[in-house]
Amino acid sequence: MIDALKEIYDPEIPVNIYDLGLIYNVEIDEGHVMVTMTLTTPHCPVAESMPAEVELRVGAVPGVGDAEVNLVWDPPWSPQNMSDEARLELGML
Repeated sequence: MIDALKEIYDPEIPVNIYDLGLIYNVEIDEGHVMVTMTLTTPHCPVAESMPAEVELRVGAVPGVGDAEVNLVWDPPWSPQNMSDEARLELGML
């Protein structure tokens, strides 16, 4: 699941959405996957397309029957959510 999420990149930032800290939770229950995620801002240009891409990519993982995305704004995303790899990639370390 994590590998599939790491293949999705924010179009404005050259870092995948997992390392960027946009994925808050992944719940797996008998083939059903619920991904709770956010975006960097509510006005993000991919606000409509990104959740659909996450559903598509996660749904394509072998063994997944269906995938659902819960897009949340609370807690809001912040740069502290990023992994060390993301910070290094963006020159923040």
